[in-house]
Amino acid sequence: MTPFEKRLYLLAGLALAGVVIAVAVVFRSGDSAEVTTAAPAVEKVPFDDYVVGTGITETGLGNVSIGTAVPGVVSTIDVRPGDEVKAGAPLFSIDDRDLQARLGVAKANVRLAQAALAKPAHRLDYLTRLQHIDKAALSVEALTNAKDDMEAAASAVETASATERQIEVDIGRAVVHAPIAGRILQVNVRVGEFAPAGEVAKPLVLIGDDRRMYLRVDIDENDAWRVRPHTRARAFVRGNPQLSIPLRFEYIEPYVTPKTSLTGLSTERTDVRVLQVIYSFERGTLPVYLGQQMDAFIEVPAAPGKPAAGQR
Repeated sequence: MTPFEKRLYLLAGLALAGVVIAVAVVFRSGDSAEVTTAAPAVEKVPFDDYVVGTGITETGLGNVSIGTAVPGVVSTIDVRPGDEVKAGAPLFSIDDRDLQARLGVAKANVRLAQAALAKPAHRLDYLTRLQHIDKAALSVEALTNAKDDMEAAASAVETASATERQIEVDIGRAVVHAPIAGRILQVNVRVGEFAPAGEVAKPLVLIGDDRRMYLRVDIDENDAWRVRPHTRARAFVRGNPQLSIPLRFEYIEPYVTPKTSLTGLSTERTDVRVLQVIYSFERGTLPVYLGQQMDAFIEVPAAPGKPAAGQR
């Protein structure tokens, strides 16, 4: 057998092996094409007649946006997101070195004004005693002028003292404290950043009380007439229908409004108007967070023409 023939036989063998491998791969890929993922779990509706709505969790009293009355560079931050704080707890501090320097000047001005007060005070005291000894020895104008000088000097002391107190107040306000007890939801400022006073686009710190959470449920206006106060309702955590919790009715906002809480589904209409019903629940250890969407099922009377559950 010539070398050329050997080469042909080798190539033919390699081609045959490639065909066998390809066929095996096709059969194995066909086997693996079977669907192995389990069907997504579905909420077990706890009521015979119900309406369902999408709810957004929120705090009952509303979140508190924390700012600062004293603008400046942030020197310390005392909290982190998730921390529980009591009312009055320090949140962050503004660098107060400039205020401390101004306070030193103000204290010096107070001492200077008090020293300047001593001279007219002594003069008025001397003239008053002299008038008691001999009324003819002192004119009324001289005594009046002495009193005016005394009052002007005393006013200067009061002004200097008021400036000192104002700076002390600003130094106290340089440490921002929690106005309520709650949980730190956001911290949007860093050490070294400038914190402006007044309203800002993002709160420097956001506080809310999430021990009892509120669920704002959007009910389609076509089903709004079926909802009754104080009926049973239950919310399910999205992604895990096994996690659910009973809801307590709080109130109904008596105004149908355009739907603003969108789920992102392609079939969702954006021109829907909804009735907002507010429920609440104890969060406990349930992994639910503020701003999270939940599915709420609300028990309602049977629709007209539909037999009640006990008559079916």
